[in-house]
Amino acid sequence: MAPRLKNILPAIVAAGSLLAATAAHADSVTVVSYGGSYTASQIEAYHKPFTAKTGIAVNSADYNGGVAEIKAQVESGNVTWDVVDLELQDLQRACQNGYLETVDVSTITPAPDGTPATGDYLPGALTECGVGNIAYSNVIAYDTTKFPGAKPTSIADFFDTKKFPGKRGLQKRGAAVSLEWALLADGVAPADVYKVLGTAAGVDRAFAKLETIKKDVIWYDTGAQAPQLLADGQVVMTSAFNGRIYTAITDNKQPFAIIWNDQIWNINLWGIIKGTKHLDAARAYVKFATESQNIANQTKYIAYGPLRKSSLALTSDTVRPWLPTYDKNLEHALQYNAEFWADHADELDQRFNAWLAK
Repeated sequence: MAPRLKNILPAIVAAGSLLAATAAHADSVTVVSYGGSYTASQIEAYHKPFTAKTGIAVNSADYNGGVAEIKAQVESGNVTWDVVDLELQDLQRACQNGYLETVDVSTITPAPDGTPATGDYLPGALTECGVGNIAYSNVIAYDTTKFPGAKPTSIADFFDTKKFPGKRGLQKRGAAVSLEWALLADGVAPADVYKVLGTAAGVDRAFAKLETIKKDVIWYDTGAQAPQLLADGQVVMTSAFNGRIYTAITDNKQPFAIIWNDQIWNINLWGIIKGTKHLDAARAYVKFATESQNIANQTKYIAYGPLRKSSLALTSDTVRPWLPTYDKNLEHALQYNAEFWADHADELDQRFNAWLAK
């Protein structure tokens, strides 16, 4: 189901009244995200200032994504989470199954110039059950000390273990991204990737390309593991979320570089779990975390792209070139197709897992 704008909740009072009312009815709200430097950026940009403004404590919890834990809580009636950071495809699945509260987009704070959120957010970032958080990117990163001569510049180089020898890192959570990269490395243009992947021959082609590097791949589970594998020297190149590599370079002074060519970018959104015991606090948190300046503030701590035009304008000149949505970084990029994966994830993940087990 494509993202839809829907105003189906009763109108919520103005921000000041909402925050005050929430403070009177809830002492805390549990916000769930992906851990590591990403959650650390949310703590600084959202959790701490939200608590300072409202008096509502934010309990931070980590998960590895997906819908399974949300489903279990909602169906058991034992909801312990309130707000969850979800990738678009997971949010759509959770929304379709009734695991999330619906959103009244008219309650989202307008841009500083008065532009309504519906005119300020990038297309697809406001949905029936979610409010856009960040644009992130799956990129290839490498250790510059391992390549004193020619440097890798594309996904084709990631698959070229003769020219650029050494172990590679890839995430094994599912077939998504790995199959797209395999086709890009095999010469498919970004605009044609999902058309090709939608055919049996295209799927065979992607797996055949993956097979060429299978023996050289270290498969990892969580986003935090990618920069660690690179830092430990277990791999010379790895797939990674761009923000984590940015943090490793800028904060930890690691000799890493990002290959922006062939990046696959996607978006995350805030969702509120159906049956939360702290609904007002959860709504107040999402409202606060999606204000233009607050979204821009997150880029001070991690290089994920704001989904509000007004927020992008508020980012610094220093960090902007590190954002997935920076113009130059989009020149040879692929936007992740959540609808394709909503339709094909089960069958392709099953084949991917069977292939990994061989």
